[in-house]
Amino acid sequence: MAADLSQLVKAYDVRGVVPDQWDEPLAELFGAAFVQVTGASAIVIGHDMRPSSPGLSRAFARGAAAQGVDVTEIGLCSTDQLYYASGALNLPGAMFTASHNPAQYNGIKMCRAGAAPVGQDTGLAEIRELVEGWTDSGAPAPAAQTGTITQRDTLEDYAAHLRSLVDLTSIRPLKVVVDAGNGMGGHTVPTVFEGLPLTLVPMYFELDGTFPNHEANPLDPANIVDLQKRVREESADLGIAFDGDADRCFVVDEHGAPVSPSAVTALVASRELAKHGGKGTIIHNLITSWSVPEVVRENGGTPVRTRVGHSFIKAEMAKTGAIFGGEHSAHYYFKDFWNADTGMLAALHVLAALGGQDGPLSGLVAQYDRYTGSGEINSTVADQTGRLAAIKAAYEGQEDVELDELDGLTVTAADWWFNVRPSNTEPLLRLNAEARDEATMAKVRDAALAIIRG
Repeated sequence: MAADLSQLVKAYDVRGVVPDQWDEPLAELFGAAFVQVTGASAIVIGHDMRPSSPGLSRAFARGAAAQGVDVTEIGLCSTDQLYYASGALNLPGAMFTASHNPAQYNGIKMCRAGAAPVGQDTGLAEIRELVEGWTDSGAPAPAAQTGTITQRDTLEDYAAHLRSLVDLTSIRPLKVVVDAGNGMGGHTVPTVFEGLPLTLVPMYFELDGTFPNHEANPLDPANIVDLQKRVREESADLGIAFDGDADRCFVVDEHGAPVSPSAVTALVASRELAKHGGKGTIIHNLITSWSVPEVVRENGGTPVRTRVGHSFIKAEMAKTGAIFGGEHSAHYYFKDFWNADTGMLAALHVLAALGGQDGPLSGLVAQYDRYTGSGEINSTVADQTGRLAAIKAAYEGQEDVELDELDGLTVTAADWWFNVRPSNTEPLLRLNAEARDEATMAKVRDAALAIIRG
């Protein structure tokens, strides 16, 4: 009987526990399926520092090579370094990582040539179908001639490309604490920052996929406590934290206070618009702050609102020719980076903006952080559809309140808004609320939660 991979193949990637849910023989089948679906004659593969990553990555390479495809292995890399290789070499790519998940997990993020995403609607469903079939019928027949597997180091080229996109040569000297969380930021940061007028204070740069210090998920406030403390102790100008595969970056100011990803999105958007003569489209998902579209318009740009999720952002980037996109989860997408997400490039923009003026980071970002947000609040519910219907019924028809269902349900008034979205993988509803002041936000948040949890 064919294997059921429904728990392994997610909306945007492959992710599961090793070896319980997948292993090297299955990775080999994924390699064969990937090249069949993409029609590639050559591919590029990279991996993170998890103990299972080298073996899974090499198995995938064997599966691809057996189908006659030439494989370039770039070895240890961040996810955005793999996107760089896919873009610069114009090859489909596969990155072995489970991002911020615990050590026993691993996964594959796949893209077509030029870092174009592979998700459920763009090839992942077909890849799953092939692999499921082969677990029943046996691996596909090998090609008449096996492809080659060669190694290539792209770290220096990746760093040079990023530095070519942001001018940091004339910034004032800055002291920056970087928490790599034992993830791939410890591999990429020293090379990217080399030669810049920065005093780097490294934290947890040792590559260790067992994450001995804290989870490599800076979205959880518990995981940036060490960084906040160190920034204050060092009297640093700012702190930066990367997640496990270093494709997302989180920023704290000189006091150790978190800078919201919406404020970073607005700041980078203003810089990208300036670079493009005050014209351009900026993508933001529907739970970023009201600050983002406001700043975009003030700087001459056109904001476009999308659903949450990188496949929607990347599709909208390609459709509109957008120059930049940002999400509340600290994913930042750049036209100059093949529409792919790179936390490192966003970090360089923050450094350039801070170093290009004399004030502290807290003062700089204040102009981009205009409202009070709740952050994302998850509630376990038995009936997602029923709870969403209850919220809709409670607010529908109210004067001066608008509802839209682009992604879950968004309820908007003059001074506040909130969005409730169902999780795709868990029995959860996710609430985000924002208002012009703390008291209003708390009132709106609590009213929504009362219905969600009622």
